Amino acid sequence: MRKLVITCCSIFCMANISRAQVLFTYGDHTVTKQEFLKNYQKNDLGSKPDLSEKALRNYLDLYALFKMRVKEAEILQIDTIPSVRYELSNYKKQLAKNYLTDKQMADKLSKEAYDRMKEERRVAHILFMAPATMNPDDTLKLYKRMDSLYKVVSADKNAFSKIAAAYSEDVGTKDNGGELGYMTALQTPYVFENVVYSTQPGTISRPFRSPLGFHLVYVKDKRPARGEVEVAQILITTPPSKGKEGKEEAKKRAKEVLSAYKKGVPFDTLVHKYSEDKFTISENGKMKKFGVGTMTPTFEDAAFALKNPGDVSEPIETEYGYHIIRLIKKYPLKPYDSLKKELDIKIASDTRSKIAKDMYVEKIKQQNGFKEFPENLKPIENLIKAIPDTGEKANVFDISHFAGLNNPLFTLGNTTHTQQDFVNYIELMSRGKIPANRPNFTEEVYNLYLTRVINEFQEDLLLKENEEYRNLMSEYRDGIVLFELMDQQIWGKASKDSAGLQQFYENNKSKYLWEPGFSGAIYRFKDKSSLEKGLSILQKNINASHDDLVAELNTQERPDNVTIQTGRYEFSKFTEYGKDELKEGALTTAKPQKDGSYLVVRVEKVFNTTTQKSLEDARGYVIAEYQDYLEKAWNQALKDKYPVKVDEKVFNSMVKK
Repeated sequence: MRKLVITCCSIFCMANISRAQVLFTYGDHTVTKQEFLKNYQKNDLGSKPDLSEKALRNYLDLYALFKMRVKEAEILQIDTIPSVRYELSNYKKQLAKNYLTDKQMADKLSKEAYDRMKEERRVAHILFMAPATMNPDDTLKLYKRMDSLYKVVSADKNAFSKIAAAYSEDVGTKDNGGELGYMTALQTPYVFENVVYSTQPGTISRPFRSPLGFHLVYVKDKRPARGEVEVAQILITTPPSKGKEGKEEAKKRAKEVLSAYKKGVPFDTLVHKYSEDKFTISENGKMKKFGVGTMTPTFEDAAFALKNPGDVSEPIETEYGYHIIRLIKKYPLKPYDSLKKELDIKIASDTRSKIAKDMYVEKIKQQNGFKEFPENLKPIENLIKAIPDTGEKANVFDISHFAGLNNPLFTLGNTTHTQQDFVNYIELMSRGKIPANRPNFTEEVYNLYLTRVINEFQEDLLLKENEEYRNLMSEYRDGIVLFELMDQQIWGKASKDSAGLQQFYENNKSKYLWEPGFSGAIYRFKDKSSLEKGLSILQKNINASHDDLVAELNTQERPDNVTIQTGRYEFSKFTEYGKDELKEGALTTAKPQKDGSYLVVRVEKVFNTTTQKSLEDARGYVIAEYQDYLEKAWNQALKDKYPVKVDEKVFNSMVKK
């Protein structure tokens, strides 16, 4: 019997090996053909991967070295370093957000938004502000007040604008009778949008609550979507300070500009000569394309009314001034498939995304045996309410008072989360102090704790069940641990290992040489007056202090009248002056630059022969070359530790000439 089991296991292993061919080994570790090709094709930037022998061989060498480094990072437990663990944990949570949602519901919300985008609705509203913190009694009073207004306007829709002007707390629309203009999907909170699209045109909604407060919505009209439009404009502003006369003057100038256009003056020329829109003038008046609800209704209607590219409007008045608009292009609503990705991104950051996320959480609960024991939360709540809010122990959360509470609060998967687990979480969150006013404190913190536990459970579940998520986490983990390992072995070591750096410099001194050149100061004077003032100082005293020169020439308004750079320069690299113009102990003549500034050099010493650079002079070069030296030595050590053996038959099966 034992022999039969061994034989069966051997056959099973052989079958797996035949399906996953081993391409190469490094030390005792294997890499399959499938893994290699997957990574090779992913990293190939061309439309078709190069499967020539040379390209595959080069990548195999690189990939083998990569695997050795990752293995070394695992042995050294780089992923246990606190900074690495923190970064991995953050990435895990951020990445998980893209997966912790009900895909079917997300697609449904995306399609719903698109279907609504096909139709624009003209809306007015009345708003009573009601923050989420408002107490229940005041909330009810406010609702009843709004309901009484509803009864008035539903009986007489013509009264809506007067009621809005008198009572609405939306300062942006009340003076206009609550008018919001035409709108479409994804422009307002989801609850508001839902009411707009579920209310029949010509009717008024019942009172409802949004994150802002209570609303009444009057859907006045609907029309097919107009898509987006791209225009250029000339704006003649009408500042309020100029009053009625300023408005008349702007209107007259706008008509003159339009007349000049009709006589043949190019629109772009008129933009640069007359337009006062500083945001578009550099683009010849061109604005970003826009759709409904983006611009003021008057401007929007005028832009969409233009029929053909090149058509120009009459002067249009808005609160900003007078606009002359030229149509560039109209863009109809794209098909759903073309907009799906963009819609998904918008919905992910919209309030409606909570629906898909909540559905996903409920699905996780149902699939993993979630069960709550709400009666066991009550003892914790009672003990928290008993914490004094005055005296020496005021609002102090003492975990010892909760000893012995070990009953379950909820179960998820195979884990039971107890009262004590929750109490430990409260201590962590509160840091020993809880709020003085705490009517719903226990419930709120419990919901936070429950959310945290479920999120962590979901993240772990993703690692087990979602291959894409698991692969992305693995790639990021490899990248972050390799970066840390490379810093330890090469980058950080090269700059911190002063003895090793010094020895490397001594062994390679002949490479770090100064070519013939000079040492001194390079002065750059902003303009001619700065030059004259600076030269008068330097000609009196060529060794004048740089600080004194800067203090004399630079001011708060003009801090760059003179800039000074000091150091040693090589003739071959400093080409502003010829070698013969650079005289030791002297100033050069001033040379004008293209930007209007002037260059002057004070030469301290001339070096006509090659001289040795000190380690400090050559530090940047030495560190870079020492890093290269360390990397090559480390690579060789890894190759010696993990010798590579390639199965040439498997390798050749990948090659395509």
